[in-house]
Amino acid sequence: MSTEQTTELSAEDARRTRILEGAKQAFLAYGFQRTTMDDIARAAEISRPALYLMFKNKSDIYRALASAHMDVMLATTARALESDGSLEGRLEQALGSILAMTSEIEDSPHGADILDMKNSLAADIIAEWRVGMTDLIEAAIGAEMSKDGGDKSPKFAPRMLADMLLDAKEGMKMRQIPAAQQRAALAAFVRVVVQAAGH
Repeated sequence: MSTEQTTELSAEDARRTRILEGAKQAFLAYGFQRTTMDDIARAAEISRPALYLMFKNKSDIYRALASAHMDVMLATTARALESDGSLEGRLEQALGSILAMTSEIEDSPHGADILDMKNSLAADIIAEWRVGMTDLIEAAIGAEMSKDGGDKSPKFAPRMLADMLLDAKEGMKMRQIPAAQQRAALAAFVRVVVQAAGH
């Protein structure tokens, strides 16, 4: 790839990032339903025609924003689970990071409106993220179980334990438990899962 092509790509990536950040701020300020493409263009400090060159509509932008957000959460989770420390500490750090990243949206005045759209506009992205998260947590639990010649026939499969952790987190979110209480409950649930894993 030539230097000119790299520069063009970088400029396009930077413009896309600016649009997504502008869209996020507009959605948080007005909610998804009330946000217009004009609002997003203003927030991103680009012209409306330039915005339409990159995205066909605000649903397209929402999907791109959801995908980028999920990618960041997966990368953050992977780093936490690959870090040093006990399995319990690493799982708490991973789930705590996810909680922190979603609370900005959940705690905003239009959080419910923004999150409601995920089922109709980004269900496939959320489903893919869930699989990726489960894979990461399963691998961390499985690696811990196999340390020091761990039990060859564990009572609970790592995949089941990973699903249980994510189900617990989702359940608390649906019940609209405050973030501080969610964090404490997740820490307790992580301890239960780690004990079930035999560590």
